[in-house]
Amino acid sequence: MRSSSTRRSWRTAFAPPEPQPSTRICDHPGCRREAEHRAPRSRQQLDEYYWFCLDHVREYNAAWDYYAGMKPEEIEAETRKDTTWQRPTWPLGMQMGKRRFSFTIHDPFDVMDHETDEPRRKPRVPATPEEEAMMVLGLAGPLTHDILKARYKELVKRHHPDANNGDKEAEERFKRINQAYNTLKASLASG
Repeated sequence: MRSSSTRRSWRTAFAPPEPQPSTRICDHPGCRREAEHRAPRSRQQLDEYYWFCLDHVREYNAAWDYYAGMKPEEIEAETRKDTTWQRPTWPLGMQMGKRRFSFTIHDPFDVMDHETDEPRRKPRVPATPEEEAMMVLGLAGPLTHDILKARYKELVKRHHPDANNGDKEAEERFKRINQAYNTLKASLASG
């Protein structure tokens, strides 16, 4: 029988060695303190670093000027390039300077632009008397007797000549509403 002091564990045999702490020395001339902070070497070497202690990294950062030695035109070009993360850009609808696709936006309320190059589209003309009647009553989609009757009552109350002090325009609208209602009612009865 083995004693507990001679027993070995497989974990200790295969355990990785404990990492040894590595200390960097500050890259500032004459400084021997531990370096914990990195700073880029130059604008051209942004992936290579100096390692400094806290005091010297503050000093380095205060003096750092990314644009040092550049002309104003070069600075402007660099900042413009930075706005798109150094990636080329093209106008909308273009790809690498070549026309890729063309599109138009349907804007029936003229929200986008009042001065367009293309002529105005004519409104769609109803193809059937039922479609025209639906437009007069302001209806769309599937139609039922209940929907038709409710809309008719609403429009009759609003456009009846008695409600509009005998106005001739209201009377004409009322006639068109009655005709549209009768057309749709007959269409629903036959369908």
